[in-house]
Amino acid sequence: MTGFYSTRRTPAYRTAAVQRGNIESTVAATGTLGAVTTVHVGTQVSGQISAIYVDVNSKVKKGQLIARIDPTLQQQSVEDAQVGVSRAQATMTQTRLEYDRNKLLHDQKIVTDPEFNTAQLNYQLAKANATSAQIALDKARQNLSYTSIYAPIDGIVVARYMDVGQTAAASLSAPPLFVIAKDLSQMQILATVDESDIGQIKDEQTVSFTVQAYPGPTFTGAVRQVCINSTTVNNVVNYTAVVAVGNPDGKLVPGMTATVKFLIGSARDALSVPNAALRFKPAIAAGARASKGDSTRTSTQIRNASATTGGLAATAVRDATMATLWVKAANAGWWPTVSLSAGYNSAYSSATNLAFLDQFGQQRGGSIAIGVSIPIFDRGQTSVDAQKAKIQEDNAKVALDAQKQQVAL
Repeated sequence: MTGFYSTRRTPAYRTAAVQRGNIESTVAATGTLGAVTTVHVGTQVSGQISAIYVDVNSKVKKGQLIARIDPTLQQQSVEDAQVGVSRAQATMTQTRLEYDRNKLLHDQKIVTDPEFNTAQLNYQLAKANATSAQIALDKARQNLSYTSIYAPIDGIVVARYMDVGQTAAASLSAPPLFVIAKDLSQMQILATVDESDIGQIKDEQTVSFTVQAYPGPTFTGAVRQVCINSTTVNNVVNYTAVVAVGNPDGKLVPGMTATVKFLIGSARDALSVPNAALRFKPAIAAGARASKGDSTRTSTQIRNASATTGGLAATAVRDATMATLWVKAANAGWWPTVSLSAGYNSAYSSATNLAFLDQFGQQRGGSIAIGVSIPIFDRGQTSVDAQKAKIQEDNAKVALDAQKQQVAL
């Protein structure tokens, strides 16, 4: 019978020591950096751009001239309105004289009431026309002033969409001429937070974030506002958290993508092990206990020993979970501990608070299993290769036995 060749080996465990350190529980999100105040500068009159005085990255002051539209048409409108005012004033002067003359004759009973009323009406209409002409002149002058475009705020030009010679349209659907950001020393991040995490985000919460442009340093900020309006994308409900960010050195610019971490809770000098220890479940659990020494002690005995030797009690922390660890003392076997209270154990934390193992890890040299490092088969050899090698070995033995029998004959 042909057998199968196996190169299965005894697993070697990867371990980690019980250590003390600082633990943080965070909520991860992404967002976009932007200025706190951004103004899109457009035009209130249509026309061809005749001059542009600033460009991207230009610093501007409120009231500074930044562009000009060809004022020819608007200037002609002003002149036409001035002629209209002169015509209306002349008409009003004539109708006033007619009114004064008819009033005098009416008082002397020379002019009838209908004739006087007509003269009075003509004078009132002339006055109204003169007022309307003056308003048209003021409007034309205002439109002429709109051909000069001024900066509405102090800030920096972050975008320019028009060049000299292009026609700017006075329309809400038309693109702006410039985008000016106010004071980039103070910026904000509009972070998108999943609905399952938004309940943990509070105002004034500490935030840390990184940007791809500077992979090394970590920047900080604070939550300024949590918007109650939600957005749904692919059936996923998200909320927006506004994070205030200081930018005194000007490294951060609008449009950068920020990877944000909201600090939910933290513990200083806490007992901790890697999260991988909580996920480790060895296949040899049933027979993992050694047969001598401390390795025969049960989980309850370990817990009691820790308590009697001054070990810390389980720390009551936010989002506590129950976990089972596989521990090993120096020169001892493996056994599972009691169910532990593991704090800040989530997909975002880097370590887990473990109070029951304080004395065990710190004084007795214990370690925690986090995985298996030795593969089942030899390096570079698969199970199929091993089976083929065994078959070839068996066939060679059969052929050798046949040769020996022939010689003996």
